[in-house]
Amino acid sequence: MPIEQQVIPAISNHQALKKFIDSSYTYGILMSFQLAQLPDLVKTLKNHHKKVLIHSELIKGLSSDEYGAIYLIQALNVDGIISSKPKVIEICKKRNVIGIFRFFLKDSTALEQSLSIAQKLNPEYIEILPAACVDMIPSIKDQVHAKILMGGLIHDKQQMNKCIKAGAIAVTVSNPELWM
Repeated sequence: MPIEQQVIPAISNHQALKKFIDSSYTYGILMSFQLAQLPDLVKTLKNHHKKVLIHSELIKGLSSDEYGAIYLIQALNVDGIISSKPKVIEICKKRNVIGIFRFFLKDSTALEQSLSIAQKLNPEYIEILPAACVDMIPSIKDQVHAKILMGGLIHDKQQMNKCIKAGAIAVTVSNPELWM
């Protein structure tokens, strides 16, 4: 199930949810909601023919381990999960849902560790944060054969375009003003 949109809205409140529902985008990321809200939110999005990605580490009350992932997949029928935990991505691969391995480039050690994990994990998608590390895309693409998403601290469309031109397939953006 390929992600074929260059902007993936990251939704963290009901105002943003409404804007996403009214948009032409198919994929959206739910984050910062409470676990108890997810069943209704996922159902609403599915009723509007949207694909639901969950940032498992940013859902209040959800265990961000493989058991939380199984719940999201089996009970809520989500289309994918974003996680920095390799076991969660492995569960996604086994269950044939999108698994997006997320890593933060805070320094060269973090880069080396994340690349090492990604090489072993072989995810279909990785999300790299912050997007200001856009110049690292070519180097990462040489070492990991995954489709790259960029996110974090995106503040304008020029930055979004720079990420796409550098080789990212999409950017994850929480500011609804940048979705259009």
